[in-house]
Amino acid sequence: MRKSGILLPVSSIPSRYGIGTFSKQAYNFVDLLEQAGQTYWQILPLGPTGYGDSPYQSFSTFAGNPYYIDLESLIEEGYLTKEDCDSYDFGDDDEYIDYEKIYFSRFKVLKTAFINSKSSHLEDDEAYKDFIKENAYWLEDYALFMAVKNSFDGVSFIEWDEDIRLRKKEAVDQYSQGYKDEIDFYKFQQFIFAKQWFALKEYANKKGIKIIGDIPIYVAFDSSDTWANPELFQLDDNMQPIGVAGCPPDAFSTTGQLWGNPLYRWEYHKETNYEWWMKRMAYCYKLYDVVRIDHFRGFDEYYFIPYGDETAEFGHWEKGPGYDIFKTMKAKLGKKAVIAEDLGFLTDSVLKLVEKTGYPGMKIIQFAFDSREKSDYFPHNYTPNSVVYTGTHDNDTILGWFETLSRSDRIYAKKYLNIKKNKDIQWEFIRVAMASVSDTCIIPMQDYLGLGAEARINIPSTLGFNWKWRMLPNAFDEELALRIRKITKLYFRL
Repeated sequence: MRKSGILLPVSSIPSRYGIGTFSKQAYNFVDLLEQAGQTYWQILPLGPTGYGDSPYQSFSTFAGNPYYIDLESLIEEGYLTKEDCDSYDFGDDDEYIDYEKIYFSRFKVLKTAFINSKSSHLEDDEAYKDFIKENAYWLEDYALFMAVKNSFDGVSFIEWDEDIRLRKKEAVDQYSQGYKDEIDFYKFQQFIFAKQWFALKEYANKKGIKIIGDIPIYVAFDSSDTWANPELFQLDDNMQPIGVAGCPPDAFSTTGQLWGNPLYRWEYHKETNYEWWMKRMAYCYKLYDVVRIDHFRGFDEYYFIPYGDETAEFGHWEKGPGYDIFKTMKAKLGKKAVIAEDLGFLTDSVLKLVEKTGYPGMKIIQFAFDSREKSDYFPHNYTPNSVVYTGTHDNDTILGWFETLSRSDRIYAKKYLNIKKNKDIQWEFIRVAMASVSDTCIIPMQDYLGLGAEARINIPSTLGFNWKWRMLPNAFDEELALRIRKITKLYFRL
């Protein structure tokens, strides 16, 4: 079945109060997806963001980002008043998120909602009690982690006092009792997040829209996952990493990419029949209908960078679990929809792994026209079992990217796509993606809107202006939805 969808992070939805949320505007976006004849809404990871505001560096691989909680819904439910929300500065820029203002306001207003929830005895609500019980396997550690982190002014857990850093029982008991109210506050946030997200997902599914979610292969070092489960990772006795994750130097980065995530002890995971991974993937399939597994090649081989190195230049490749983890996943979870993020330099063993799993890989139109590397991304080389994108969250928009192409690459791209005029050239790239034989086609919202580099989501290995772009109110309207529907129908993707 030929299908298509749109990539738009939740944070980019034009909701009120500074950042995209599970708001009425999110429901409106789903309605427009339906009108546009789309099958998928692809989002980025939903976890609470840490250093650099990246959804790929989260304090928990299970928890949800409290920034995405819709405050207007909390007003309607009586947990907040409009005056409560209006008394804080969430940032007043419709185009970009001000994370500093969000950080210093969001938790305060959510704390007000939490306090007000006590008067309605939320803790006695059966749905609330069921949520706490069903998610205890990760929620207890996450809530304690965040409460302790706040008590140490937000520093990484590696800087905490030794007794709680190493989770000695007496210390865990002491902090659990001493910070019970703060722990309950974080449980409250997760309950509200889940309640609002699953309502939005159910609405989308009823409209025929499936959610494509994103699971980073690695977890953040400063996370409840690492702190509570050190046996899963390559750490020393003091909880310091032995090696960290990244990518080697290539044509795009002379020193490589140093991500800093802890690496897995794959032999331990194999001994436990990948128990933690199976819980993680099972939870993803509660949140999403399709899961895009980021950095898929890391399951074949992963890049080991000695801890303390300032660049990724002196790392080396080590073997990952290979097909064994996916064999286990299929046996335990059944047949699930997966997209394998198989971008970058791919060895024969990676290609064989993707083929053996049967999962569709990714094709990026922009990559076809980079003469610095040999390309397998020309549309005439695609196979049906693939997902084609004009670009991803890590790429510039089509218009921004096209402006930076070398003269020879731009000339070649224009010849390949038969572009005669420079007006609305993004539609020619969208057209070739839609026309390709790939079973699924995903287009970033910015390309449909015809936006330039100002709307880029992320520049890998940089800090500062990433993850901030917001779609302006009414930018995606019924007229654009109709145009998208027409090209979707033209290439048999309705």
